Amino acid sequence: MKIYDITVPITAGMPVWPGDPPVTLEPVFQIGAGHRSNVSHLALPTHAGTHVDPPRHFIAGGATVDQLSLELLVGPADVAYLPEAEVIDAATLAALSLPPDCRRLLLRTRNSLYWAHDERAFHEDYVGMTADAARWIVERGIRVVGTDYLAVSRHGDDTVPVHHTLLEAGVIIVEGLNLHEIVPGCYQLVCLPLKIADGDGAPARAILIR
Repeated sequence: MKIYDITVPITAGMPVWPGDPPVTLEPVFQIGAGHRSNVSHLALPTHAGTHVDPPRHFIAGGATVDQLSLELLVGPADVAYLPEAEVIDAATLAALSLPPDCRRLLLRTRNSLYWAHDERAFHEDYVGMTADAARWIVERGIRVVGTDYLAVSRHGDDTVPVHHTLLEAGVIIVEGLNLHEIVPGCYQLVCLPLKIADGDGAPARAILIR
């Protein structure tokens, strides 16, 4: 058995969605300063780094992150590699020849290189999904879709149609994965978001097991 950590580390100054508050991590108590223990103060938006989008993120009255079924976020997942893709549309997904029983799909693109290189700037040209791709995922019966940057949709597009299509159909979105070292194939996914009461999203620790 091999475990792959596909989580982006939480660090001060890491890229966040434009307009979101920055991630800050500051020491409160330090042993080196004479305190009994090390304690830090962490502040971050709920959609920083590797995180899960529940329906509440875009749908008023939708299920919150603490109401999500963990059975959906744990189980077999297929990783697809799209090294040449500049956009993920329905035709791109249809060409993947996914297994008929695929219910969790993780999409590795050139975006993962940003995480591998620890780049701190937000990249507007990241590879994202179109509205017809979101409809394809719903029609295909996929229940979890994961992408390797901070949004499932493209920057500059109206993000509402993509998110609404997925979330209204009960598809859980996982964003900000680092799939740089993951070869295509089937794995066991374990993705556990923080249990934030009434949360519109939450950072998560995500791993793949093979």
